[in-house]
Amino acid sequence: MSKEITSREKDYSQWYNDLVIKGGLADHSEVRGCMVIKPYGFALWERMRDQLDRMFKDTGHVNAYFPLFIPKSFFSREAAHVEGFAKECAVVTHYRLMKDPNGGGVVVDPTAKLEEELIIRPTSETIIWNTYRDWIRSWRDLPLLINQWANVVRWEMRTRLFLRTAEFLWQEGHTAHATALEAIAETRLILDVYATFAEEYMALPVIKGVKTESERFAGAVDTYCIEALMQDGKALQAGTSHFLGQNFAKAFEVKFSDRNNQLDYVWATSWGVSTRLIGGLVMAHGDDDGLILPPRIAPLQAVIVPIYKGEERKEALDAKGREIAAQLKAAGISVKFDDNDNNRPGFKFAEYELKGVPVRIALGLRDLDNASVEVARRDTRAKNTVPMEGLAGYIGNLLENIQQAMYDKALAYREQHISRADTMAEFERLLDEKGGFVLAHWDGTAATEEAIKEKTKATIRCIPLDNPPEEGKCILTGKPSKQRVLFARAY
Repeated sequence: MSKEITSREKDYSQWYNDLVIKGGLADHSEVRGCMVIKPYGFALWERMRDQLDRMFKDTGHVNAYFPLFIPKSFFSREAAHVEGFAKECAVVTHYRLMKDPNGGGVVVDPTAKLEEELIIRPTSETIIWNTYRDWIRSWRDLPLLINQWANVVRWEMRTRLFLRTAEFLWQEGHTAHATALEAIAETRLILDVYATFAEEYMALPVIKGVKTESERFAGAVDTYCIEALMQDGKALQAGTSHFLGQNFAKAFEVKFSDRNNQLDYVWATSWGVSTRLIGGLVMAHGDDDGLILPPRIAPLQAVIVPIYKGEERKEALDAKGREIAAQLKAAGISVKFDDNDNNRPGFKFAEYELKGVPVRIALGLRDLDNASVEVARRDTRAKNTVPMEGLAGYIGNLLENIQQAMYDKALAYREQHISRADTMAEFERLLDEKGGFVLAHWDGTAATEEAIKEKTKATIRCIPLDNPPEEGKCILTGKPSKQRVLFARAY
């Protein structure tokens, strides 16, 4: 199977597509720019979704659901928001089909035009804030901490499975607060939740920062983000959390009576991550033989493959395999005993390697006689003979070891690919020869930011939150700068 995968060095883009499709995560659909998430890919999303959902609920948030369709007029109420999304909106104009009088199948019924067009949600701020106006009356109604799991549509022209599709799955949180400080604290809290999830569950080290004004979410006062580095040296924005100020509250007249019985507009946040995280997972950890999935979110953490010689003692092998699987399940490990006779063990080994299953357990006749099994880990391919007694504890510890090792490897790669540049020539050389993140001085203007992007295709990924102050000169203009910002070429 690995021979069917393009190597990373030969064509990184094709390698990524090969892993997504041949690894059983997703497929292209007949609808341009949309994807079919296959059962294995959806199981991975469920593992990620369920963990994030627990983390949101642990911080006091609850789930709700809002309409897929948004009246067009709603987008006119917040100028920056409509400007930011206008070119990506899919618009519903009619509500009925009819038979083509010329015999050409079905056509849109011209008499069924909507009085007001509906936008298929690219994000839900407008419809949610229109709803919050009826939900919020006084300080007793605050904070309002709501999340929804949904799909959204953004009409992308250049699409790529998981990374950029016209329709994708995500969660979007929308909260309302009595003060700006509370809303900013919420924004930072969720940023920390995202960073913890990425690092502790995805084994993906991230840099927390704030976006420049040019890169902010449309309608936000500040946008915070987590940025990760992929194996080709490009950055991936892995999550964003936005402080919206009172912009949407004012646009939709969402006011509350404070403790002094004074009316004021509420303060807002929104935040989200999407199935794009699966793309990041593939690119950060995969190799030329397939996916490598972190144990804490892998749909299948271990697989047991029996090795038969004809029918010899097959029944005994099957019984022992099921017994081991039951022991692992009882220990909280997601495991499969693959007794499918249609495929040979070698095929199964390659299949589970391609799918990135963290641990493979081989069980043959000799193992049965010796009361041991062969345990192979996907990340390093190291193999060990392990006694059956105490196997569940061994596998549990091994999974935690793999999780940490994957994070450490990704972190080491990132640290090796963070550079500092003091001149434009050095900046361009580092981007071309080394890739990764480059810390450099910038004069703080949008014009310079755009000029650097035009010249190098690198963008300011964020201003890191742990940035130390440092006097310097902008790499492009030579004007004074008080800190370095994080540049990279990105997805």
